[in-house]
Amino acid sequence: MLLWSTGFIGARFAMPYAEPFTFLSLRYALALVLLGAMALVARAVWPGGRLAGHSMIAGSLIHGVYLGGVFFAVRHGLNAGVAALIVGLQPIITALIAAPTLGETIRPRHALGLALGLVGVALVILPKLGSGGDYHFVNVAPACLSALGISVGTIWQKRFATGIDVRTGTFFQYLGALIPSFALAALFETMRVDWNGEVIFALAWLTVVLSIGAIFLMMMLIREGAVSKVASLMYLTPGVTAVMAYLLFGETLTVVQLGGLLLAGVGVSAAMGRVRLKGAR
Repeated sequence: MLLWSTGFIGARFAMPYAEPFTFLSLRYALALVLLGAMALVARAVWPGGRLAGHSMIAGSLIHGVYLGGVFFAVRHGLNAGVAALIVGLQPIITALIAAPTLGETIRPRHALGLALGLVGVALVILPKLGSGGDYHFVNVAPACLSALGISVGTIWQKRFATGIDVRTGTFFQYLGALIPSFALAALFETMRVDWNGEVIFALAWLTVVLSIGAIFLMMMLIREGAVSKVASLMYLTPGVTAVMAYLLFGETLTVVQLGGLLLAGVGVSAAMGRVRLKGAR
């Protein structure tokens, strides 16, 4: 989760100097080159057309929608810590969706956790929501879409694209993310990057450590365990990100907002217990 939290910090570093979908297109393209080289050297097994297609769909959601929403939100003024908090509701969203699609049992604590999490997010956002505030529809809505995107993408990956070599599977995931991201960049952005040390560091870190290292770990966890158990690890991310954002950028939260951050974390962690699959002994 420490690695995952740095993704929000990387967005904060890069967004003053590059537009979101332009930067993400560069990140995905670089990841594709590295993953392709790794797969060829290791002579990894490439998936057939159907599995490759499912991996691309999962990637368009896990990376395209999720990262696109986060970077767009941060680019338009949302604090990295607040973005992480909103996305931190993903474990409960995943659990609720996994019930009808994967047969994972939903318990009353999931509903209670979602309620607590939503109240926590509201406490953080509402003080600065609206005209003249730091938070508004343009930066809050994309962060909410990010949480939904990674939730649906994780479930899609578990249901339709397991059993694939992690290198080639992730390759097709990033291909699925690159296509819509590049299209959005070409249509709506200038595709200009103000190259400097911060952008280069952010691009290198986010590509090698996050896009390859952390995602490899996530894909292996999804393959081995219940989707909602994997998602439950995300509840640590908002707090870690908030601390990093304070130390690096001086981002601060009020006492009420800190209370909301804590409440959201409690709600998510309380909701995520031992998940029992239907029919399991």
